[in-house]
Amino acid sequence: MKKTLVLIAVVVPTGIAVGAVDAVFGRVLLYLGAVRDAHTAWFLPFLGLIGALMAWAYKRYGAGCENGMGMVFEAGHAEREAIPLRLVPFVICATWLTHLFGGSAGREGVAVQLGAAISHRIGGWLRDAESQRIMLIAGIAAGFSGLFGTPFAATAFAMEVLTAGKLEHRALLPAAVAALCASTTAGLLGLEKFSFPLAAAPEWSAELALELTALGIVFGLTGAAFAFCLKRAKKLAQNRLKNPVLRALVMGVALSAVLYLLYRGRYCGLGTNLINASLAGEPIYAWDWALKLALTVLTLSAGFQGGEVTPLFLHRRKPGRGPGGPPGPAGGLLRGAGLRRSVRLRNEHPARPGPHRGRGLRLGSGAALFRRMRTVLCRERRPAHLFGTEMNTAAVFAALHSKARRNGRYFVLQSLLYA
Repeated sequence: MKKTLVLIAVVVPTGIAVGAVDAVFGRVLLYLGAVRDAHTAWFLPFLGLIGALMAWAYKRYGAGCENGMGMVFEAGHAEREAIPLRLVPFVICATWLTHLFGGSAGREGVAVQLGAAISHRIGGWLRDAESQRIMLIAGIAAGFSGLFGTPFAATAFAMEVLTAGKLEHRALLPAAVAALCASTTAGLLGLEKFSFPLAAAPEWSAELALELTALGIVFGLTGAAFAFCLKRAKKLAQNRLKNPVLRALVMGVALSAVLYLLYRGRYCGLGTNLINASLAGEPIYAWDWALKLALTVLTLSAGFQGGEVTPLFLHRRKPGRGPGGPPGPAGGLLRGAGLRRSVRLRNEHPARPGPHRGRGLRLGSGAALFRRMRTVLCRERRPAHLFGTEMNTAAVFAALHSKARRNGRYFVLQSLLYA
């Protein structure tokens, strides 16, 4: 109990600090995205040049920082003593430039890295390794929550992101406190939370439950495909163009041409333009999700910085949105479920270590699945919207939990949507 109280006392200022940084990063990012959308033809042609400059800066002054998530995993498994604080300005500035000049990328990767870097530095003052690991998890939760304003989803994400198949239940309370502090701080500093009001909640039925379950399967397979493609594309790009500066230049020039030719920048940036169009019932092409997926994979494999989650929201929108999709409240619910499932994706990234024996809950157990479902039912005390109470309940009916052995490892397909 004493250790828990000490950790809570430490994560409160940590969450506030991470939330403040998230607010600055998020507000500037949204502003730069608006500037790019207004002048796409001015910025997009320079994507390759900016990519080359970024790669040179990383190589010259930020060696190792280009693999920020790798640093986070290494620190989480006690393979690295410290995460350098220079990672924070590098990843923030690189993501700003990626979005300003039209790269197709997300933003949650930055939030996770800056939260982890700040909390791990503060956690280094604690003596035992367990407390340092819990601080790292709390920082990840704070970073994610501060940017997206979803403290419960961020807590669940952080508790299992470091190791697939293991739930760090010891970090639950510190991570939740850090996430709430970060979310509150970012909100007070003016970072808007993306939301879309639901006019009404549909009536539950067996048909709706089956639709949500089927969508969960589609969402899981899409996420697995994205993770697989990203891993292979990065490896292929590194093998063909070993010089990171040349790789960013060549692939950046090619990307800028493709992005402009495809509807003059329709797939640049976060992809929130397409998400808004889908939620508002505006026209969405059947190939939007596939093109956004492919362009995000190419942008990240070229060495540009950003995340995967926000572009992946779009990949989830199309199955629930299609031209023949269900109208009315049920349609809104299904489209919202696609948004929910995307939070799971980063947890199933192939870069994470696989399941192993040790303390914590195995996701394959019935008790773990029950606890995950109970977590989904937690209510955020906010007005009903896509990240609110209706989606928490809908998530349970969309749950799918299956495992298959592949090359001696577990490949986890989980369509359990986060709260």
